[in-house]
Amino acid sequence: MYPPELPPLPALTRAECAFLDSYLEVVDLLARINPARGDDTYRGLRAAQALVARAAALRDALELMHRRGESEVHAATLTRALRVLDGEKRTRRVALPPEVAS
Repeated sequence: MYPPELPPLPALTRAECAFLDSYLEVVDLLARINPARGDDTYRGLRAAQALVARAAALRDALELMHRRGESEVHAATLTRALRVLDGEKRTRRVALPPEVAS
């Protein structure tokens, strides 16, 4: 049995694709650094070191969009793309986990 087919990504410019890819990479690294979810300092350290380069890539993608005249962020379209790319699950790991009743 095959897994269910994902909906297609909406049409995006290359700069928007780079923006979303870089954004999700930053989110993934922040999730690894999250002290509420971490289990060792080395893993967090490595993620923090990588975060610098990924943040620069995110800045570069936004800079490219701006230079190309893409002055608006089309939130609805980018939100649809983020959902297809599992953005909800990935960004959830950055937040605090639900409080456990004791």
